Amino acid sequence: MAFPGYLKMIAGMCLFLGLSLAALAAENAASAADNSSVISESAALTALAQKYENAEGVPRDYGRAVDLYCAAAKMGYADAQYALGWMYANGRGVPRSDEIAAQLFQVAAEQGHVQARELTQFVPSQTLALPSCLLEDAIVVDERKELVVPAIYPKEIARLVDKLAPRYRIDPKLVLAVISVESGFNIKAVSPKNAQGLMQLTPETAQRFRVKNAFDAEDNIKGGIAYLQWLLAYFKGNVPLVAAAYNAGERAVEKYRGVPPYLETIEYVKKIASRYGKSRHAFQRSVTEPSAVVMR
Repeated sequence: MAFPGYLKMIAGMCLFLGLSLAALAAENAASAADNSSVISESAALTALAQKYENAEGVPRDYGRAVDLYCAAAKMGYADAQYALGWMYANGRGVPRSDEIAAQLFQVAAEQGHVQARELTQFVPSQTLALPSCLLEDAIVVDERKELVVPAIYPKEIARLVDKLAPRYRIDPKLVLAVISVESGFNIKAVSPKNAQGLMQLTPETAQRFRVKNAFDAEDNIKGGIAYLQWLLAYFKGNVPLVAAAYNAGERAVEKYRGVPPYLETIEYVKKIASRYGKSRHAFQRSVTEPSAVVMR
């Protein structure tokens, strides 16, 4: 009777599943720690900027305050973006600019900043006018750096990705990187914005790419890969822009002519970079016309 062997097989499967879940849990914990570290650093820079702005224990120095607010705002910190908006609105340490102030209030509002959201009703942003400190640097992918990936990918999902990705001419490693960041390989994952399944497709994106059941692993992955294929063509293989668009939407990338200055999106792009490790991906020109962002 092969019963003992069967038990060994079951035990092995349980061990593998346990290792997979443990690896993913460790990865998620590390990711949460990274986010916490960024928020803490941004908050510290903002608090120091407020001291220089208001002469609290240090000589008043508007220029220094602006530099510190800019550093935190560039990291996507909404409180700093809001405060920097007021610096431009009042001409403190910078030439007064209602346009830049309105845009900074808009960026903060888009991240849920309550006071900024209220202000945008009275000072709507008409044009893109961000300070140079928020636009000057792109996110650079160091392709020589060791990748940060789970020790073990769930086999069934990895098999699906390996089967489906080549049909769309997409690197399976990019797809797995997106799944790991989006859902942590949770087939039933649902976000506060109602993004669903492994690749966290919103109902609108699911409909756009003909996904009938976002909680079916294969259907979800097909839709997510089709979206990646479209984004890669739209942004001409620029992986950081593709990642930013996957997280914040292609319109946000076009609006800000690059990675939007949102804390969530900036960190998302960095996570994809750390897991995929490449800044370029082949794309199919026949899928769609490219965005004006990559035609400059």
